[in-house]
Amino acid sequence: MEITWNTKLYCLIGKPIDKSLSPIIHNNIFKILNKDSLYLGFNIEETDLKTTINGFKAMKIEGFNVTIPYKKSIIKYLDDITPEAKAMGAVNTVKNHNGRFIGYNTDGDGFLQTFHDNNIDIKGKNILLIGAGGAAYAIANALVKKDIYSITIANRTLDNSFLLQKKIKKINDKILIEITNLNLDNIDKKNIDIIINSTSIGMYPLENMTPLELSGFSTNTIVYDIVYKPYETKLIKEAKARGMKSFNGISMLLNQAIFSQNIWGNLDKKINLEIFKKIEGILTNYIE
Repeated sequence: MEITWNTKLYCLIGKPIDKSLSPIIHNNIFKILNKDSLYLGFNIEETDLKTTINGFKAMKIEGFNVTIPYKKSIIKYLDDITPEAKAMGAVNTVKNHNGRFIGYNTDGDGFLQTFHDNNIDIKGKNILLIGAGGAAYAIANALVKKDIYSITIANRTLDNSFLLQKKIKKINDKILIEITNLNLDNIDKKNIDIIINSTSIGMYPLENMTPLELSGFSTNTIVYDIVYKPYETKLIKEAKARGMKSFNGISMLLNQAIFSQNIWGNLDKKINLEIFKKIEGILTNYIE
């Protein structure tokens, strides 16, 4: 592309970001839409976070994404955040609203879009959520607004599970929540409709590991692993071998990026799936 004085700039900040696929995703979206826009990634030290945000304002950056480890710490440097971001306590997307930086969180919507795109109704479902970290917070926050029946949180550190349980209850106290360890003690596996891995288990250098064994679960159980590199984790391979419907983290990654583009005003929500399919094909060249 030809960069001119009129080229709009979008960014990703975090540390590290050298393995991020976001520049590939967003720059290809701009190419598909024929937008005079550019997306760059920056490794930022935490001590430089405030200076970076002030610099973005001075340069009139149109918008930017935030990744680990700054999704929480970025909030104090923004002018405002949406109720959704406030509920999650994290921001992954920022838009420049006439000089004011407003924080959003698209992780939850990006996660749910997978079910919508595949015509899967999660109302009344029993969910097994592996992990209780930042990704689990975004996923749980989205799930409890969709009238699911229950969430079972399986995590190595039970204290973190109880903190997540408390947060869920504040949003929807009608959801049945159970806490268990990674051995899944006392869990009726046949009763689980959807398994979600929100941990990094299965991602390099843990690609030979799986967060749980699928023996005992129904073949009708859906497996959703938010890890996207490798393209098929050990968990996804096992699910496919058992004939279970499965989704990897590419869908969440792409959809949260598309929702960011919607916030920035570059996309019509009606063409989300069209953009998704085009970018998904491009990403196969970058993910084994």
